[in-house]
Amino acid sequence: MYIRGHWSRCKADPSACSTLQIATLQGLRSAMLTALKLFEGEPEVGMFINSCFAHCQSELQDTWFAPNSPTLDNETIAELVGDWYFERGAAQEIDCAYPCDSTCHNIIPSNQVGN
Repeated sequence: MYIRGHWSRCKADPSACSTLQIATLQGLRSAMLTALKLFEGEPEVGMFINSCFAHCQSELQDTWFAPNSPTLDNETIAELVGDWYFERGAAQEIDCAYPCDSTCHNIIPSNQVGN
């Protein structure tokens, strides 16, 4: 059953998520990782899959180039995409499950808060 606004508080503040909501998000992560298993180790496929709560980080240049940009294995999104695009080596990083990544930020565009 879907209740309008049920995810609003969780979306705006990860600490407000219920146990069920976190389990749902972890289930989505697991399903995505299962689907991507087929591509792991393929040199032409790049992945930067972190456990940050923010969605669509890749569209924000501040996220890509900021000194405190989220990292995986000490590599930012910009660095990993550059490695993939210019074929400079392995370009697949997958983080542990939320909330383990201390480099994450709760980046939620103000026009999406409360939706």
